[in-house]
Amino acid sequence: MPNRIRLLLVDDQILSRGLLRSGLERERDLEIVAELNRSDDVVGAAKRHRANVALVDAGGPGSDSITVTTRLRTSMPECRVVMLTTYGRPVHLRRGLDAGAKGFALKSSPAPQLADAVRRVHLGLRVVDANLAAETLRYSETPLNADETDTLRAARDGGSVAVMAQELDVSERVVRTRLWSAIGKTGAHTRSDAVEIAERNGWLLD
Repeated sequence: MPNRIRLLLVDDQILSRGLLRSGLERERDLEIVAELNRSDDVVGAAKRHRANVALVDAGGPGSDSITVTTRLRTSMPECRVVMLTTYGRPVHLRRGLDAGAKGFALKSSPAPQLADAVRRVHLGLRVVDANLAAETLRYSETPLNADETDTLRAARDGGSVAVMAQELDVSERVVRTRLWSAIGKTGAHTRSDAVEIAERNGWLLD
């Protein structure tokens, strides 16, 4: 069949990749031209097989999926990226779209729904799974002010309050005040919990 959309599948899980393949191969206008279990050679494989759309596991091994997406966008912009995930992580979605991904979908999406997303991305449209979009909107506004955000970023390394105070060029008392405020605003119980919650929701992006 002429003018098929040429797909590159990138997923380290054999079963998951097989399910994707069996579902998408039923669509007469789609053709899977290559499969990879790591993201290290995505750009090379996309070029060799003249892929139109790359379906990339957002959390797979090898090169970071964000880095891969950026490389594809710059070296082979005609190959659009759809990121696949097994769960909703607003930070992944925002980073992926910022890197140039044209689509974001759950691996559990029904094959016809995923195929439709591929078609629309191939046309140059941006497609985001409705559930993922809802999660992103839910967490799009950070409750932290700029000082609290900087303090939690400094806390990611697990250093002492004294080290953080030196890094931020403020007193230890100020650091403790900011940490307690951030803990309260995130609903956490500890400093490490506050960092984890903020990271998960994308509030600490630089």
